[in-house]
Amino acid sequence: MKIDDKTAGIRPEFIEQVRQKLASRTFEHYIGGQFVPGARGEVFETLDPATNRVLARVYRGHAEDIERAAQAAHGAFKTGWGRLKARERKKYLLKIASLIEKHGDELATIECLDAGQVLKIVRGQIARTAENFSFYADWAERAMDGRTYPVDAEWVYYTLRVPVGVCGIITPWNAPMMLSTWRIAPALAFGNTVILKPAEWSPLTAWKLAEIMQEADLPPGTFNVVQGFGEEAGAPLVAHPLVPLITLTGETTTGSIVMKNAADQLKRLSLELGGKSPAIIFEDADFERALDATIFQIYSFNGERCTANSRALVQESLLETFVSRVAERAARVKVGHPLDPETEVGPLIHPEHLERVLGYVRIGQEEGARLVVGGERVGSEGNYMRPALFVGENHMRIAQEEIFGPVLTVIPFKDEADALAKANDVKYGLAAYVWTRDVTRAHRMGLALDSGMTWINSHNVRHLPTPFGGVKFSGTHREGGEYSLEFYTELKCIAVPLGEHHIPRFGK
Repeated sequence: MKIDDKTAGIRPEFIEQVRQKLASRTFEHYIGGQFVPGARGEVFETLDPATNRVLARVYRGHAEDIERAAQAAHGAFKTGWGRLKARERKKYLLKIASLIEKHGDELATIECLDAGQVLKIVRGQIARTAENFSFYADWAERAMDGRTYPVDAEWVYYTLRVPVGVCGIITPWNAPMMLSTWRIAPALAFGNTVILKPAEWSPLTAWKLAEIMQEADLPPGTFNVVQGFGEEAGAPLVAHPLVPLITLTGETTTGSIVMKNAADQLKRLSLELGGKSPAIIFEDADFERALDATIFQIYSFNGERCTANSRALVQESLLETFVSRVAERAARVKVGHPLDPETEVGPLIHPEHLERVLGYVRIGQEEGARLVVGGERVGSEGNYMRPALFVGENHMRIAQEEIFGPVLTVIPFKDEADALAKANDVKYGLAAYVWTRDVTRAHRMGLALDSGMTWINSHNVRHLPTPFGGVKFSGTHREGGEYSLEFYTELKCIAVPLGEHHIPRFGK
């Protein structure tokens, strides 16, 4: 059932039906077009972040399950999906997009219950999920175009693109549906097959996506899901010789481990990792818009967003006004159940993560940062916390390390040079946000910032054709539009002589 009004709620009876469905079965892997139990029969529990009660039970994947999935995906690449004409792949992707819209309410409900993300955000994510497939459906037919390089009338060199093979896709827990499909869609569009390993803290929409792939009648083995933990299912996927591509969205430490494990086989990697992105607010900025965007960019998504502006660098003349206005707004942010349409910040994903984020609040206070508002747990059930606002300095851990929660650190700066130095003085470089009416300064900052992406006078507004990715410890590659084409295909060069050119004769 699809609801067009993105602010509308979902009927309580429907939510209860979904909840009962999740509780009624043990969720299986999806391998070779079928739902199958784990080879070892082991199960793990996924929790409802709003209550920390068991939401569902899921089979725990191991090397044997990855082996089975790799064989299925490799077979489909060689004899099934990999041999389909581009126009046929396009039809499948458009069908998947339509089915995602058809099942929009169920997907949104599962995502809210499993990941704790709020309904008004999840509705946008589900729309983006469908758009990922419809967008790359259009690329399926034109993606393999190449170029010709004639050499006088003697030679023609030409290039073309071919799919690489089996793609291993390892996804995070914060927006599992949207962030998995913006890798799955181009991989399938360009003729590859897929093994998805979702995060163990939010695996359930991956199962629902597999059900949608089955409903779309995708050739068996084209899309596979193996659930489980990183060291038990993710590591065997990274190491498997039939999987030449690995793409990961996750924390930087995990990315480093994946890179090391993939090195022996020289695998192609696309790593989208952590961030500590600055919002740089100059005194000539449109203050109200900068305020709105900065608050949204850190506190939406429960603060569990890789591109969050978790540092606000504010020119000294604006500092106290900015801090007081953010504090006033942060105190009024509605913290509540993720399926309440009015909720702005829901529960953090897991009790372990809540403790980690609250630990950073304590660290900030110990370092001497000024806690202006928030930072405390809300209620005794679930993983709720009040959005936090610190005023601190750039050298502090709360300004240097990725917290991945609703915690904003405001840092003063004197002038453009000081702002740039502080913005770049972190190990990360994913995104940046610059607020100024000075056009030349905006361009100077955009050029000089250590970030893969910079928005001028805006929050993060994603545009699918543009490259997404970071520098330094924030990642290794770019995806999106034609930049995904670079990763998910091989570029081949073929040379054809137009006559009998000279060939040296050795040993005559």
